[in-house]
Amino acid sequence: MDASVRKRRRKATAENRNDEIISLTNVSKAYSTGAPALKEVNLHISKGEFVFIVGDSGSGKSTLIKLLMRELTITSGEIKVMGYDLSRIKHRKIPKFRRNIGIVFQDFRLLKDRNVYENVAFAQRIIQKSNKEIRRNVPSILAVVGLAGKYKAKPRQLSGGEQQRVALARALVNEPAILLADEPTGNLDPKNSLEIMRLLEQINENGTTVLVVTHNKEIVNAMQKRVVTLKRGVIVSDEEKGGYIDED
Repeated sequence: MDASVRKRRRKATAENRNDEIISLTNVSKAYSTGAPALKEVNLHISKGEFVFIVGDSGSGKSTLIKLLMRELTITSGEIKVMGYDLSRIKHRKIPKFRRNIGIVFQDFRLLKDRNVYENVAFAQRIIQKSNKEIRRNVPSILAVVGLAGKYKAKPRQLSGGEQQRVALARALVNEPAILLADEPTGNLDPKNSLEIMRLLEQINENGTTVLVVTHNKEIVNAMQKRVVTLKRGVIVSDEEKGGYIDED
């Protein structure tokens, strides 16, 4: 790594290690073509942090998210999430592991034939919550994201910002320890983008660890959170209260 690259230094004390919720140690991922997606990545995230993951297309951001969800397996190194060793986790335990992670995508991925209430309730039904719990939990989380009055609406009746709020409610209704947001403002105008980011910040303040993959330079620079920059599969910067680094 070039000596001019600013890098966030973290003390590897026992206290810090015990507080980690995500830990990547010398993680590399190569695809079947042999092309490396990530190379010797070391990344440690503590419970309750808010972290932006930024970088150009092809930098390894999507690969990182898929590794954290255990949709992909690493080629070498060690990756632990919430105490699970993802290179050793048994296949039958993966669904249980994923219940602790919420994910929001750029394209919302809502069920178009179901209303807002049923889109959110779907996440509860997957983990076999009772009807009584669903009736309590769904209205509660819809109120958090500002959609208490829209529970009967179908996705086509909602604005882009409202659809993303539904997706966010669905990701949060099971009270995950970690929220992964993959380009959550990619299809939104600046006003709605800012509102979604304020919601994510509020969720983080309530204790959820939040990772946001984004190309939105303005939001990254304005929010002054921890920023991890990837370039060609390598972390080139990891800064507290960082900004978006323009690549050459």
